[in-house]
Amino acid sequence: MTGSFAKLLAATAATWALCTTAFADVTLPPESDPAARGLAIVEEMDARDRGWGDAYADLKMVLTNAAGAISERQLRFTMLERTGENEGDLSLMVFDRPLDVAGTALLTHAYVGKPDDQWLYLPAVKRVKRISSANKSGPFVGSEFAFEDLAAQEIGKFTYSWLRDEPCGDRECHVVERVPAYEGSGYTRQIVWIDTSDYLLRKIDYYARKSSLLKTLTISGYENYLEGIWRPRELEMSNHENGKKTQLIWQDYRFRTGLTENDFAPASLERAR
Repeated sequence: MTGSFAKLLAATAATWALCTTAFADVTLPPESDPAARGLAIVEEMDARDRGWGDAYADLKMVLTNAAGAISERQLRFTMLERTGENEGDLSLMVFDRPLDVAGTALLTHAYVGKPDDQWLYLPAVKRVKRISSANKSGPFVGSEFAFEDLAAQEIGKFTYSWLRDEPCGDRECHVVERVPAYEGSGYTRQIVWIDTSDYLLRKIDYYARKSSLLKTLTISGYENYLEGIWRPRELEMSNHENGKKTQLIWQDYRFRTGLTENDFAPASLERAR
């Protein structure tokens, strides 16, 4: 996974974690060059999340509507790190419960310089549906995450500009604007908060095409794996327009389990259940 969060999700996501040890002090371009400074910040974040190979996690998805009613889903998430120049990471999400969504699966092949490939398997009709660029801004199975939110957030997918440094909770963060450079995004821009000390992603604000604040993703509960690979325990996406939110609670992380690209082939989707 290259990028940030989630490479989620994700990113994924793009959001998955970073190393706080074995890195020298970071020297950034001056504030007078916000584009170079913003790019350097995300490159440092990306450099601290390499070498994990593949990953597996169990997930609980908690959906809360505007009235406060809650529903839960259980799913599995796997990822494979790719290091090719124009290649992003591979990811697969498979729902296990409840029964009405069990077997539903989303496969993502992320890229740099061209649209990501995404396929959705719907067990009720036993059909694999390719997600077009025009539909990637739509909600994923009723959650507040869009399909594009669940693809690896590769550096080359955005342009960047440093805005400021400011407190974020009890920490200090770089605040960077990133503008999607890929086709079909539902966002005009995103504002990301990156910790100045450990370069962990803490928050993302998503702005819609009408330039209003649409959603906010908060990332919390980071834990250290593999002596320097950090992963969050919770992602919470809040929708400011409809009052809904979706939490992804990560459990039982495992790394270097032996996954290969064959495990992320579209033909494998029908066997994912």
